[in-house]
Amino acid sequence: MSKYLYPLIFGAQKTIFAGNNLQPLLKKFYFLGLFLVSAATHLFAQQTTSATTNSTEQVGAPVDSSKQRDLIDFFVKVFGIKSDNQRTVAHKLSLSIVPSVSYSLTTGFQADLTANAGFYTTKTHKENYSEITGDLTYDTKNQKLSVFRSQVWFADNEYKLVTDTRWERFPEDTYGLGTTTTLSQVDHIDFKYVRSYFTIYKRISSDFYGGVGYDLDYHYGINFTSKPDSIPTSYTTYGFHPTAISSGFNVSLLFDNRKNPINPLQGGYASVIYRQNQTLLGSSANWQSLQFDLRRYFRLSENNNNILTVWSLLWFTHGNVPYLDLPGTGEDMFNNSGRGYIQGRFTGRNMLYLESEYRFGLTQNGLLGGVLFANAESVSEYPGNSFTKVAPAIGTGLRVKMNKHSNTNICIDYAVGINKSNGIFLNLGEIF
Repeated sequence: MSKYLYPLIFGAQKTIFAGNNLQPLLKKFYFLGLFLVSAATHLFAQQTTSATTNSTEQVGAPVDSSKQRDLIDFFVKVFGIKSDNQRTVAHKLSLSIVPSVSYSLTTGFQADLTANAGFYTTKTHKENYSEITGDLTYDTKNQKLSVFRSQVWFADNEYKLVTDTRWERFPEDTYGLGTTTTLSQVDHIDFKYVRSYFTIYKRISSDFYGGVGYDLDYHYGINFTSKPDSIPTSYTTYGFHPTAISSGFNVSLLFDNRKNPINPLQGGYASVIYRQNQTLLGSSANWQSLQFDLRRYFRLSENNNNILTVWSLLWFTHGNVPYLDLPGTGEDMFNNSGRGYIQGRFTGRNMLYLESEYRFGLTQNGLLGGVLFANAESVSEYPGNSFTKVAPAIGTGLRVKMNKHSNTNICIDYAVGINKSNGIFLNLGEIF
């Protein structure tokens, strides 16, 4: 793995740090991320080898969720509905759909329709489980979202396709750059957004993959409204433009031995994504990003599916990055980082993120479960790139099994952050 991993990382390092524009502290965090990824790849490789040579040293296979009970079984029993084979046999496509209505000061009344589809791409089921997710949202403050994402595995896991396509009308509040910003610094920004990401991965060896793709972020109709008596905000200082386009190719390395990304019960995930945006491709400016995403799932017993999970996200940028493309709270692919804060609460040129969650069952039939979690994030200050403050959050949540064949849970979480920040967070499928 090293012969594939190191050339990409050190090549990205040469580009990112060209001109010595980043602070020494950021460089230290970069090399810490490099060390973590390197250590993770060796750890995962050793785990894969030991699993094949001496399986008795590993915790046994997860409890089969198809033998448990889900929300559909609950309604079948309560209302006496006839069910085919008592739903013991999985269909080719396991579909979960959850409509919801909610209210918050940020969004007003909000109607949401979330769905995911889990499936195998071949009849042999020798490849990992694939998923397609969709989300349609509308609220009374004129926020409209249409999001479709996919992770599709092909025969024998030789290839993996990852896509992220969305259109958004997204009025939101922005608090400026850095982790030291306060709620009193809030300003309103309204924009429309088109995203189209496409990456194809090819297996290099075992569970290691190399990938190439194209990423497009197009923000238009940007309208920024600040308080009449406010001092210049970091947004206006950073640079206001009514339109911003980021267009570029990405090169990626991936380790993934999770069998089901909807609800991973064991294994690990590690990715390195280098993105190069160029004006030659239509981008508003030349800029680069480097992202490390590390996840690990520890099953604690052979008798249940209780697991301890760890997620680390290191995200660095260089160049003239458009404000709305900067790393920030909830800006990962599935918008799940930073429970305890609203999306975009903390934004900066660079970001460090760490989260751990304990997932456990509440009922023996698998219908209900719970989680305890904690996370911490830090974004670099502006105009410098130093990390000066950490924003932690803690929370707990309920899990309701929506579909036992895809092992999809409805996730209802409550989290508390600093400066009286708190909220309820809903998701279909595990947070990571």
